[in-house]
Amino acid sequence: MFTTTLKSVLHHARYFPLWSALTVFRWRAFDSRSRGLGTTLAMVMRWFPPARRRFDREAKKVFPNMKRSARAKLGQNMGRHMGRTLFELYHDAEFQTQHHKFRTSGPGLAVLKEANAVGKGAIIVSGHFGQWEAIRAVIKMHGMESGGVYRPHNNRHYARRILAGIEAGGKPILATGRVGTRALVSHLRGGGIISILLDEKQADGVRIPFLGLDALTSLSAAQLALKYDLPMIPAYGIRIDDGNAFRVVFETPIPHTDSITMTRAFNDSLSARIIANPEQWYWMLKRWDDVAMSE
Repeated sequence: MFTTTLKSVLHHARYFPLWSALTVFRWRAFDSRSRGLGTTLAMVMRWFPPARRRFDREAKKVFPNMKRSARAKLGQNMGRHMGRTLFELYHDAEFQTQHHKFRTSGPGLAVLKEANAVGKGAIIVSGHFGQWEAIRAVIKMHGMESGGVYRPHNNRHYARRILAGIEAGGKPILATGRVGTRALVSHLRGGGIISILLDEKQADGVRIPFLGLDALTSLSAAQLALKYDLPMIPAYGIRIDDGNAFRVVFETPIPHTDSITMTRAFNDSLSARIIANPEQWYWMLKRWDDVAMSE
C-alpha cells in the first residue's frame, strides 16, 4: 500500500512541471503555445544539469570534436524542437487539421497510395526526429490512415495524455509486446498501414551502425515487410520555417533483400537526416547503452 501510494505521488510530482507549462500557455494561439513549451524545454536543457549531462554524453559520441559551446547550443536547440513536438503530440487532434503546414515530397507516397488502392498493407519507418506525427497527418490528408506502435510510458499521467494524443492521428495504436505484435500482424495482413519509430534501443536487437556507432536495432519492421511482401518506406517530418511548418518526405521504399541489410539501409537514411539537422533528433534515447552493456 505504501509503495503504491509513493509511486503515485512520484508520478504526480514528475508530471506536474509539464502540466504547469501546458496550463500557463493554454490561452494562447496554437503556434504560440507550441513555441512556449519549446522555450521552456530549451531552458531546461540549459539550466538543468542532469538533462544537460545526459545530452552531452550522447552528443560527444557522435561529434567528439565539437566544441563544448557548440554542443551546449545544440542541446538547447534540441530542447526547443522537442518541446514543440511534445506539445503537438499532446494536441494531435488540432495539429492534424493544420494542412497548410505540411509540404509533401518524395516517391514513397505514390507507392503507399498504390498499395492502399489494392488493399495491401505498408510499413512506414521513421525515428524521433522532427515531428513524426506530421507523417501520419499527411497520410490522413490523402484519404488513408496509419496506425502506430508505441512504448507505454511508466508514468501513467504521461502515458494517458500521449496515448490520447496519438490516437487522434490514426488507429490502431499498438503497445510494444506480444499482444501488440499479434494485433500488428493482423492489421498489416488486413491491408492496414502502420508507422514505426525504429531508433529506440532494443536489448534483443542486432548490432547495426547508426550515426557511425554500433547500436542494437530491432529487425522487426524489415522482417514483417519481407514475410508479408509489404513496402517499407522511410518517412520524415522535418521542421522548416522557424519550426512552424514541415517538409514531409516519403523516401523510396527500401528494396527487399534481407532483414539486416534493409534495417541498415534505414539506419543510414535516418543518420543522414540527423547529420543534416542534428537539433531535430531526440538525443536523450541512450541509443548506444545496450551495446556498451553487452560488451
